[in-house]
Amino acid sequence: MIDKYKGCLLGLAAGDALGAPVEFRSLQKIREEYGKKGIADFENWKGFKAGSYSDNTQMSLATAVGCILGYQNWRKTEVFNTVSMVYRKYLEWFESQNDSFQRRFPGNTTLSALESGQMGTTAIKINNSKGCGGVTRTAPVGLAFPNDMAFREGVKFAAITHGHPSGYLPAGFLSEMITHLAAGKTLRGSIKLSISLLKTFEGHEETLNKIKHARKLSSVRKNADKAIQELGGGWVGEEALAIALYCALIHENDFKNGVLAAVNHSGDSDSTGSITGALLGTLHGKEAIPKHWILKLENYENIIRIAEDMFRLFKKGEMLSFDKYPS
Repeated sequence: MIDKYKGCLLGLAAGDALGAPVEFRSLQKIREEYGKKGIADFENWKGFKAGSYSDNTQMSLATAVGCILGYQNWRKTEVFNTVSMVYRKYLEWFESQNDSFQRRFPGNTTLSALESGQMGTTAIKINNSKGCGGVTRTAPVGLAFPNDMAFREGVKFAAITHGHPSGYLPAGFLSEMITHLAAGKTLRGSIKLSISLLKTFEGHEETLNKIKHARKLSSVRKNADKAIQELGGGWVGEEALAIALYCALIHENDFKNGVLAAVNHSGDSDSTGSITGALLGTLHGKEAIPKHWILKLENYENIIRIAEDMFRLFKKGEMLSFDKYPS
């Protein structure tokens, strides 16, 4: 099972790094530059070397560490307030954005929400944004908490910066899906289980309809380019999730082609690549990810260490060093 934890974090980072060079480009422009099949490997982008990831992975790792801190603090104090720890890690990330090397083109919604000094919730909304910045950072939640709890915590973490239901419900949905995939469930089975809880939330209709549309398109084997275009550009939460689900479903047994399908489209390529990578990486584990991608991936050893620590804490119940994760 530890291989699934590594697969989740490495997969999301790999999908992110693959998509970052072509974010904002049309599919036509991507193919003009990289050939008929589009981008097929890590490439340099905006001053960063090949294998460098974007803010999506930075914030996903912040989420992972926040979950670790929150759980360890609960074990020590019997007070469960993981969202505060995650918020703290997001604020630390925000402070790092003054460093040009650390600034990886984050979304304005996330920046303005964190700059406000107010922690958004589903009850006290920080804004009405349904951008995909909420869902792209919550896959690690599914490695930390079981089923319903993963969904609800994922919603909380996304609502810190995104106040529209279609901004935070996809995050909850992805979090629960990761839980099921890590436990050995199938992709379609995980979707079905996660839909059940999604339906109980107010404002779920838009997200649910996109998920059902993606699932239907994957079953009829429609032209992938047209199907992704039909689902949208991936700039908003429900579209990014739907595109990732579609790409994962049509390449269920092929991590490489799944993430390549997710990044080669006109839209938010690093976000859709990241979510697809998390899904297929958790489904199949680290061994499904091309080894040369892992070795070229920025900070891959630290990503593996965080995955190992999450497994030790959340699955084996081992407390981690407070020197490594001070609360």
